[in-house]
Amino acid sequence: MNYPGDGEFSCDTTTMARAYSDDLRRKFLVAYERGRESLQQLSERFEVSLPYAKKIRQQLLRTGKMERVGQSRYGPVSRVTAAAESWLENRVGATPDATLAELRQGLGSALGIEISRSHLGRWLDRMQLRLKKSRSTPPSKTRKRAAANGKRGGTR
Repeated sequence: MNYPGDGEFSCDTTTMARAYSDDLRRKFLVAYERGRESLQQLSERFEVSLPYAKKIRQQLLRTGKMERVGQSRYGPVSRVTAAAESWLENRVGATPDATLAELRQGLGSALGIEISRSHLGRWLDRMQLRLKKSRSTPPSKTRKRAAANGKRGGTR
């Protein structure tokens, strides 16, 4: 493995950091409960950092478990449930020219779900649902600009 300062640096994925095993945690905490050594001394003996030793001690006091605490899901739980997805599929299938505002209002009245237009747009993208323009809508009244007849800029 190359080290910084040796010219090149490469990351060896086989030596990437991994969580310490529950067995190591248990042995560490049992040794601490015996009361013969401090967290500092135990962290040196078990070759772990002092902040890690403090962290697992706090987790033991908080949860009463020596094993790792399960990871929690990050962020809020989505309001777009399976029922909301089903409703959106049916609504977009029935009225593909509905606007995001109309769909948002429909979700609010039908299921009591309040989400922003941008969030609704992202969910429609994830669900691969597209809103289509109605063919019965009159064409735009804005006329296209005529192309300029004169040359602009340099030669091509």
